[in-house]
Amino acid sequence: MKNIKYIALLVVSVFTTISCSDDFVDVASQNESSENYFNSEEDYQNALIGAYDLLQSTYLNVMLGEIASDNTLAGGASATDVPGIQQVDDMIHTSSNEQLRSIWGWMFAGVNRANYILEFQDKIDFSGKANVLAQARFLRAYYYFELVKWFGDVPLVVDKRFLFGDQFDVDRTPKEQVYAQIELDLISAIENLPYTQTQAGRITKGSAQALLGKIYLYQDKFGASALVLEDLINNGPHDLVTDYSTLFENDNENTVESVFEVQYTDLEGAGFDCLQCSEGNVAVGFNGVRNYSADPGSEGDIFDSGFSFNVPTQEVFDEFEDDDPRIDTAILDIEAWAAQTGITYGIGNEHTGYFNRKYIARKGDSNIGDQNLTNPNNYRAIRFADVLLMAAEALNRGSIADDRAQNYLNRVRQRGFGDMNHNVSVTGNALTNAIYHERRIELVGEGHRFFDLVRTGRAAQEIDGFMPGKHEVFPIPQIEIELTGNRWAQNPMY
Repeated sequence: MKNIKYIALLVVSVFTTISCSDDFVDVASQNESSENYFNSEEDYQNALIGAYDLLQSTYLNVMLGEIASDNTLAGGASATDVPGIQQVDDMIHTSSNEQLRSIWGWMFAGVNRANYILEFQDKIDFSGKANVLAQARFLRAYYYFELVKWFGDVPLVVDKRFLFGDQFDVDRTPKEQVYAQIELDLISAIENLPYTQTQAGRITKGSAQALLGKIYLYQDKFGASALVLEDLINNGPHDLVTDYSTLFENDNENTVESVFEVQYTDLEGAGFDCLQCSEGNVAVGFNGVRNYSADPGSEGDIFDSGFSFNVPTQEVFDEFEDDDPRIDTAILDIEAWAAQTGITYGIGNEHTGYFNRKYIARKGDSNIGDQNLTNPNNYRAIRFADVLLMAAEALNRGSIADDRAQNYLNRVRQRGFGDMNHNVSVTGNALTNAIYHERRIELVGEGHRFFDLVRTGRAAQEIDGFMPGKHEVFPIPQIEIELTGNRWAQNPMY
């Protein structure tokens, strides 16, 4: 059972609303108004849990972060199964793409929920208030980072909610200014958070340090990135889990390697009419093997069926070194698995024979509602291995210290291979490429690849159909532009 339970608070998505002109709507609400809400610590805690809730919708960001890259193909039942996902895979997405609109709306809903707390941050005092506000600032930073990664310049509003009508006054803010606010939020969070919280899954000082280091890395601020990441490495409580093969199992969540982990549960059902309402990891069901079947109690009876989206390519399978044991944890070779266990399975669109083993459905969940939407697999959003590799990259690309970069890179490789025989000793550009290689195989299936390629300028050479000057970001949903009276300019070439 999860130690922190996300709950939903009703928030209108960005600038969408419902209007009525009849007098019958002018009645006294039976609910407490937002301006009269924050009167106790419990109110702040409940609002904070509501701000955490939108993290669960980032399953879509993770899926598309792989599918948009050269790591995976869209898959699904057919070439028309969820057209928005297929379009992103083929780099033919437009401003009417439903999945991109969902990412925009859900991330801004998260911003709004964090801003709701911070709008009333000075209303009352209570013990532990600084911790609560620091978590809210981290969440605002996290959601804004997702928006900047996906859409570039986005409207920035701080310490107050987006309300309907604001779209006529609020403009898109240059991403450099959004990054500056993200940095301020995370610096404040670092100053006010402990390294350990009383509830697993809560944001910590280490979470904020890791995200800040990542923010700096995305802006090529290598010295600042290395400084904050090495402070976390040297002074924080995190380390690598010894056995990589156990890292993504449901009984091994919130480990010492987890710097920030999105919590999911199978205790509530869900349906396709409201995917963001699911408390489960929707991506896990989408990633699963189509029509998977195994004899009860047999060796293969450990997975559940899914929809065969997000299938790894032969290229990423071949990227693993021949003796790298991590491949069996990262990628399920379904033909080899069927030969070994006798399971049967169906073949979907763009079938490669490979599945994202880290995030496919395991047996043993409650199967409430649509079982493919309610998987309890947590998402390891920032792992300590990622921190080590980001620090290595910052030290190397910033020409700061290749020896320390080698050390961090080799810590990941030593855990992966189980020996020191695969240590890297190269420097300069060769070390840069070794770090890029390690990020790809260590983090495959975790949603980072597309953005790694974009921020390092390698996307055009690695992703089929990628157009420089266009596909570094995704289009602003057309409905959002129309709601501003067409004041906002669309991203270039869309």
